[in-house]
Amino acid sequence: MLTRCHIRSFFVLNRFFLPIFYASLLLSAGGCDRVQEATENAIADTKISDPSLCQFATGSCRKNLDGVELQLALSPVDAPSERPLQLSLTASEPITSVQVRLEGRDMFMGIIPVKLKQVSGTQYSADVIYGSCSSGYMVWSAFISFDYRGKMHTLVFDFLADNDA
Repeated sequence: MLTRCHIRSFFVLNRFFLPIFYASLLLSAGGCDRVQEATENAIADTKISDPSLCQFATGSCRKNLDGVELQLALSPVDAPSERPLQLSLTASEPITSVQVRLEGRDMFMGIIPVKLKQVSGTQYSADVIYGSCSSGYMVWSAFISFDYRGKMHTLVFDFLADNDA
């Protein structure tokens, strides 16, 4: 049970510590620009140094699985958000039941089904569009499922949206 002494101590402490707390918040607010700049620099460094991401500017992204190689390409190569993109998929061997969907790797942005058109026995293409992310660093995952010799497979290609690198 709170006594009169406890209640009085509470109000005295709040009268002393709250102004210090608010003053420290105001003083630290001036450092937000430096924190934001450091964050942007870290994001810029990550864009350049993540070798697991597809770099469409240097060519198709390639992955092998169970004797078949898939090549994924996007145009424009900087993979801009909120703009139409041309997705191209090429297989080294004929595959069937090919399905593609896009999902955010690190942030849920919905599931975007991709409607593929078969261009030839081993080539597919589709027009896609996805949303932008306010963080400035959005990695998308292209999940590609296919049947090869009676067995279903899935490969995942990760790429950076709005990749100016």
